[in-house]
Amino acid sequence: MKNLILISALCLFSVFAFAKGPKPATVKIKTSAICEMCKERIERNLGLTKGISEAVLNLDDKVATVTYNSKKTNVEKIKKAIAEVGYEADELPADQKGYDKLPACCKKGGMSHESH
Repeated sequence: MKNLILISALCLFSVFAFAKGPKPATVKIKTSAICEMCKERIERNLGLTKGISEAVLNLDDKVATVTYNSKKTNVEKIKKAIAEVGYEADELPADQKGYDKLPACCKKGGMSHESH
């Protein structure tokens, strides 16, 4: 009976130990986002990126706060995902193909953003 209780306790402990998983990491990345459309585009793309659990872009300071699983992705891949959509990500320049696909108002020197 003691052995059965001990085995049950060990099994239960191992289930909880593995279920917890790694603690999520967070990074803040400065972007070249301008408006709400930019915000939606970046957050949607990051939300579809493997390993990212949350992405919130603050348009006041143009900083994306990204929560991610460091076993599935890293800061460089996150920056690359932002750049591929057409936006700068810290020191990483925007990917030209992604930038070319942006609406004119979302490009540097674009139209007024009052309509967004």
